[in-house]
Amino acid sequence: MFTGIITGVGRIAAIHDLGTSSSYGKRLSIEVPDGYLDDVGLGDSIALNGACMTVTTLAPERGQFTIDISAESLDKTAGLTDEGSRINLEKALRASDRLGGHIVSGHVDGIGHVSFFAPVGESWELRVVAPPVLARFLAYKGSITINGVSLTVNSVSDIAEGAEVSINLIPHTVENTSLGGLKAGSKVNLEIDTVARYVERMLQAGMLTPSPTSPKDTSK
Repeated sequence: MFTGIITGVGRIAAIHDLGTSSSYGKRLSIEVPDGYLDDVGLGDSIALNGACMTVTTLAPERGQFTIDISAESLDKTAGLTDEGSRINLEKALRASDRLGGHIVSGHVDGIGHVSFFAPVGESWELRVVAPPVLARFLAYKGSITINGVSLTVNSVSDIAEGAEVSINLIPHTVENTSLGGLKAGSKVNLEIDTVARYVERMLQAGMLTPSPTSPKDTSK
């Protein structure tokens, strides 16, 4: 479990094939800031651009760790196959941590693309087009995770491609995450709000089954 509050920006230092065909995944070596791995152990979860991965080897003296990513995960995510690219990192949430963003699972629901990214006043406006399957989960002032960053939706427009959401990024977010490197056309990992997911399920279940009724009082 995560919160969407980025704890460091790393770099994909190397990518190695785990097999000889596209049905195999890859091993990624991730370079991290000084001291980032001080409280990390083998088997720990770290989200890379919003995708939860497991630490398979550690080399704190070199400031690196590795993860193995399956072909399925590679197919369902973006930005994890570009050697040298900067990626957002977040360590798994502890029970005693503050929930600074919103509840994030680290499971990517879909891939969107940037339609607009430019400075507006002291901040930046980021517009992302989400696929149709995710459109119904996006709402004004609701939460969305983009490349692992917890963000608030400022507006939603339904379009032929799905839904375009507009988000305001303050300078701190641009400077301390990899979002500052986005441009029109960039693909991004999207995770919808967990609450919206459960609301959708409850509505579907309510349409298919009758509402439960209170048990009759047979004590009289």
